[in-house]
Amino acid sequence: MEFSVRAAELTTLLESRITNFYTNFQVDEIGRVVSVGDGIARVYGLNEIQAGEMVEFASGVKGIALNLENENVGIVVFGSDTAIKEGDLVKRTGSIVDVPAGKAMLGRVVDALGVPIDGRGALSDHERRRVEVKAPGIIERKSVHEPMQTGATSESETLYCVYVAIGQKRSTVAQLVQILSEANALEYSILVAATASDPAPLQFLAPYSGCAMGEYFRDNGMHALIIYDDLSKQAVAYRQMSLLLRRPPGREAFPGDVFYLHSRLLERAAKRSDQTGAGSLTALPVIETQAGDVSAYIPTNVISITDGQICLETELFYRGIRPAINVGLSVSRVGSAAQLKAMKQVCGSLKLELAQYREVAAFAQFGSDLDAATQALLNRGARLTEVLKTTSICTTSN
Repeated sequence: MEFSVRAAELTTLLESRITNFYTNFQVDEIGRVVSVGDGIARVYGLNEIQAGEMVEFASGVKGIALNLENENVGIVVFGSDTAIKEGDLVKRTGSIVDVPAGKAMLGRVVDALGVPIDGRGALSDHERRRVEVKAPGIIERKSVHEPMQTGATSESETLYCVYVAIGQKRSTVAQLVQILSEANALEYSILVAATASDPAPLQFLAPYSGCAMGEYFRDNGMHALIIYDDLSKQAVAYRQMSLLLRRPPGREAFPGDVFYLHSRLLERAAKRSDQTGAGSLTALPVIETQAGDVSAYIPTNVISITDGQICLETELFYRGIRPAINVGLSVSRVGSAAQLKAMKQVCGSLKLELAQYREVAAFAQFGSDLDAATQALLNRGARLTEVLKTTSICTTSN
C-alpha cells in the first residue's frame, strides 16, 4: 500500500489552518502581593503600571496605585483587605479611575466609584469620565459675571446639583435624600456618598468623582453646582493614606501636597468661555473648624483657593440667628462683578450698618448709658438681623 502526499494539497491545508487560527488573546501584566495591612498592599512585579491606575486583586477587590517605588508599588484598596493574602496575584486594568456621568445619573445615589447604592438597579445610558483631569486653562475660562441664584425655583433654566457626602453617617445621607425628594429637588440632583464606614481611599476619591459628574454639565453648555461636605474629612482620609504609605508628614501630620489635593479639585470649578460652550460649574466646599479657628491649616488653604468664604458660628446658631453667618469674617473676592444691580445697592450700606452694629453691640453689653444715636443704631441693627433670618428650607418662585 502506497501513501502519497501532494504538495499543493498540503500547502492549502496549512494555509487554511493558519488563517483560521484563533489569535484573539489577551496579555495581562500581573504582580504578587508582598504585604498587606491597614488598607495598603505592597505589590511586586507591576513594572509598567501608571500612577493612579486601577488594579484588580484575585479576590475581586479593586485598588489604585499611588506610590510607584523602585522595588514595589503601594496600592490603596477600595474595600476590605481581609480577603487579600500575601502572594495573591494582582492584575493591571490599564485604565485610570473613571466614573459614569450624564443625565442618567440624576436622581441617583452612588458611591465614590459611581456604583448605585440606592437599590434602584443599574444605571441606564451614560458615558464614563476620568476622575482626575486637568482644570480648564486660562483661555478657556471667562470671568465670573453672573450670579448663581439660590433659594429660588426657576422653570426657565435648570441648575443641576451634585452633593458629595464625605465621612458622614448613612442616616444623615438617607435623611438628605428624603428632604430632596419631598422638595422635588432629587430629579435634578446627584448624590455621591462616601460614608464614615467606607475606607479612607473612597473618602479621598469621592470629591473627584463628584466633580467629574458635574463637569459633564459644564462641558455641555449647562450650569451645575457641586457641594463638597466636607473637605476636612477628605484631608484626614488623605493624611491616613499618606502615613500608611510612609510618605513624610508635614504640618499637623498632613503630607506636603495637601494644598495640591484641594487646589487641583477646586480649580476644576470654572465658567467656560462663549467659544467653549459657556457652561459653568460652581463649587461650594465645606470646611469644619475646631472651636471656630479659621486660621488653622486646612481652612486657610481652602480660603486662599476659593473666591470667598461664608463663616458660620456656633454661638450665633444658639442665639437663634440662622443662618449663623459671621458677616465680619465672611467676604467675597468676586464682589459686585456677579451681583444684580439691585443687590449692589442694598449690600453696600447693609454691610456698613451691620459692621457698625456689631462694634457698638460689643460695648452696649456692659450696660452703660447710650445716647439716642447709638440706641437707634442698635435698634436698626437688631431689625436688620431679624430680616436676614431664614428657615432651613425656604424657596420662592422666580
